[in-house]
Amino acid sequence: MKFFFTIALVLIGFTTVFAKGPKNQYVRIKTGYGQCIIRLYNETPKHRDNFIKLTKKGFYNGTLFHRVIQNFMIQGGDPDSKNAKPEVELGNGDVGYTVPAEFKDSVFHKRGVLAAARDDNPKKASSGCQFYIVEGKRYTEGKLDTLEKAERMHGHKFPAWQREWYETVGGTPQLDQGYTVYGEVVIGLDMVDRIAAVKKDERDRPLTDVPMTVKLLSKRECKQLDKLLDLVSNN
Repeated sequence: MKFFFTIALVLIGFTTVFAKGPKNQYVRIKTGYGQCIIRLYNETPKHRDNFIKLTKKGFYNGTLFHRVIQNFMIQGGDPDSKNAKPEVELGNGDVGYTVPAEFKDSVFHKRGVLAAARDDNPKKASSGCQFYIVEGKRYTEGKLDTLEKAERMHGHKFPAWQREWYETVGGTPQLDQGYTVYGEVVIGLDMVDRIAAVKKDERDRPLTDVPMTVKLLSKRECKQLDKLLDLVSNN
């Protein structure tokens, strides 16, 4: 009897191990300029879960990257951008709710991050749907010193490890602690560079529309990416 009980426990253990889900959720954004894969941060669960919810509904499919600024960011997710006529001003569409800010010292505006757009509300709550992906640029030590003294930074100081990233890889440090970062591109950052470089009008809207499709990766794909990225980070 004890033998069968032991076998049952072993089988339960194996089932638990193999049924365990991935550590992270990933999404794929496709455009006419390529595609990228984004890991959503577990450190910002409200934004992660909201993005997953909208993606499952197919909300983003057909929306545009409606505002692009080279060496800064590309912005999308406005529901009003679907089938929008040329020269129409975009960026005011929403879903009727905001997401509370989730500022974390461990996540910052380095090149390639996904972050939430917002209006000028005092609580810095995020748009329920609009987002941007940082292209960014490199900053010198002196420019970072000057930026820390800017009124809009409210005394925020960049840790040494973040400074090194901004100086060598780049980003948009002026947005730290002002807009919630909730993911990062892990594959396909060149798509962002291509979109950021397109011709645009005076409102920074691309002259040729850049529609997107956004899809959640399967659990199997997420597990494979978790394993791959763990290997890369450990080497």
